[in-house]
Amino acid sequence: MLTQKKKKGVLTIISGFSGAGKGTLVKALLKKYPDVYSLSISATTREPRAGEQDGKEYFFKTKEQFTQMISNRELIEYACYVDNYYGTPKEFVKSKLDSGKDVILEIEVQGALKVKAEYPDTLLLFVATPDVDTLLERLRGRGSETEESIQKRVRTAYREANYIPEYDFLVINDEIDECVENIHQIITRYHCKPHLLKEFIYDFKQQLNEQLKGEI
Repeated sequence: MLTQKKKKGVLTIISGFSGAGKGTLVKALLKKYPDVYSLSISATTREPRAGEQDGKEYFFKTKEQFTQMISNRELIEYACYVDNYYGTPKEFVKSKLDSGKDVILEIEVQGALKVKAEYPDTLLLFVATPDVDTLLERLRGRGSETEESIQKRVRTAYREANYIPEYDFLVINDEIDECVENIHQIITRYHCKPHLLKEFIYDFKQQLNEQLKGEI
């Protein structure tokens, strides 16, 4: 009898406009489906903040260690931000995927497209608000943004919008619970993409060939 073998996890990248609620969605998704998803833990050269633990919030590295990781191609992607490096350890993600967990990686557009180019099986989701007024309302609702910084984020959003067609799905974050379920269903269905089921398809064809006594 032909049965689909234990599924391998899918690497899912979630990007989106600042203020669209990416972080909130990821936290809600992990809370609702803790046995399905795993959050990718980044490596960084910045100093740990109070309460942060190595291997939980981040993998804390020296600049020398991080540079060595780059040289050894141990990172899926990396970037330098405010004089510190941040990157996604390849081995950590691979171990989670091999165990059957779907790994969630929250990164910006340029990093997402680089990962997709090197790992075509990656699922790209872009999160947006229903309209610009909602985006501005959420940014101002933080209470920590000046009008100048908000306009800067709007300009960034304008540039990021050009890359939305490069993503596999656009997700509108209007109602949080509905959006979380929408993301879960998208990832679940993505597992059924034929290019992710090559081993199953090969085994099926082999059994068909056996039934045909090698006629083909």
